[in-house]
Amino acid sequence: MDGISKKPYSQPVQQQFAPKTDYRQTIYISKDEAAYTRKKRLTFMQRRRLKKVFFFATSLLILIALLYGFFFLWKAYAVSKKMNSDDPQSASLSRDLHAMISPIIPTADTKPLNGQQDGRINILLMGAAGEHNPGSNLTDTIMVMSVDTQNKKIALLSIPRDLYVNIPDTQSYTKINSLYQIGLHEGQGADLIRQKMEEITGLKVNYYLALDFDGFSRIIDQIGGVNVTVARDMYDARYPGPNYSYQTFSITKGFHTLDGDMALKYVRERHDDPQGDFGRALRQQQVIQAVKNKLFSIQTLFNVVAMNNIMDTLGDNIKTDISFDDIGSFINLSKQVDTQNITNVVVDAWKPDSLLKATHVQIGNASAFALLPRVGSYSEIQDLAKNIFDQDQLKKRHQAIMNEQAKVGIINESGDTQLAQKVQQLLTNELGIKNTKVISKSNKELAAETQVSDNTNGGKLFTLDEIIKKLP
Repeated sequence: MDGISKKPYSQPVQQQFAPKTDYRQTIYISKDEAAYTRKKRLTFMQRRRLKKVFFFATSLLILIALLYGFFFLWKAYAVSKKMNSDDPQSASLSRDLHAMISPIIPTADTKPLNGQQDGRINILLMGAAGEHNPGSNLTDTIMVMSVDTQNKKIALLSIPRDLYVNIPDTQSYTKINSLYQIGLHEGQGADLIRQKMEEITGLKVNYYLALDFDGFSRIIDQIGGVNVTVARDMYDARYPGPNYSYQTFSITKGFHTLDGDMALKYVRERHDDPQGDFGRALRQQQVIQAVKNKLFSIQTLFNVVAMNNIMDTLGDNIKTDISFDDIGSFINLSKQVDTQNITNVVVDAWKPDSLLKATHVQIGNASAFALLPRVGSYSEIQDLAKNIFDQDQLKKRHQAIMNEQAKVGIINESGDTQLAQKVQQLLTNELGIKNTKVISKSNKELAAETQVSDNTNGGKLFTLDEIIKKLP
């Protein structure tokens, strides 16, 4: 073994492994590529920055909207408490908070409005001069606003202020525009006029709302005026002014934007209107629609100052029994009903088909102009109020009476020799029953009440029903 020469191991250890790879390279980047890379990086950073700005702006807008919404609700809540004298002062905090958030966060147990389950909500609307004006609480404007909750329609029925009525639960009579003032004086609020309006219209009055003229004028100024189209030139040199004075009111035919003072004169003027109170009632309905359109416009709703002022005016000049609990339900209902096509009806006199007639009555020591139902009862007004959303029913019934061509005999057992002719005139001129005859009777006995007999065995049912309902 010693003779064998040993060769030293000369190979390096690293050769037992794969040789190292050299990753060094030379990369040449053009000026265009470098500019493109910088631009791409800049665009990416700009997008990130824009996203942050957009997120911040959106969050800020949402916050402002929430703050405005809660301010609006808080303001509405405070105003509602001020307007609603019937709202109990001992209402719990939890109830109040629930009422405040219900318009924003609808709940399954939303309080139904009065009359909603019957398919019709009736609201008595009244306009009065106000505490600082002559005749402060005499209601020159009296309307019933009805909301058909099934067909989502609205109707306004105006009752003239000169309607002569019995004061509920008394033997006294007065014009209907005095009832609200009498009720306030006797501590009954709106109960007297509500009760009488239910009797006149046959409708259940679910709510009432009384607005004075100062509030009406201020609200119109706060929404920037209202747009109306005047049907004819009007001029009155004896329009009532302050302290029992007179001033001139004039307006030309055509389109006008009215401020609060001018709008108030426009809805109160009646001397230079051939329709008198009835023309005024139509103008009142016209302006109510114009106020509604302007009040619910985006321009007004998103004007914080205007809405704050409007809320304050409502609180100072409106009395109502609509509670804050009801506001959320009314807001939801307003989104559903058709507010652009409102049915307007005025109960008037003078025309052949009018439901009222003019007369003069003794009030105190003076003789006063007044209006009475032409048939001696409120039955025709009740028919109109009931069918105000479908007045074709009244026309169809009238046509059915015409088609029956009934013959009606009138026997006078009242002791009033003129009464038979009055009834005959009523049947002929007012109800359209042309074939009538007064039958003389030798028997002088008087009857205690009027009777209607059907000799057709049910063959003239429409005429029979009309006589029963309309005969005084």
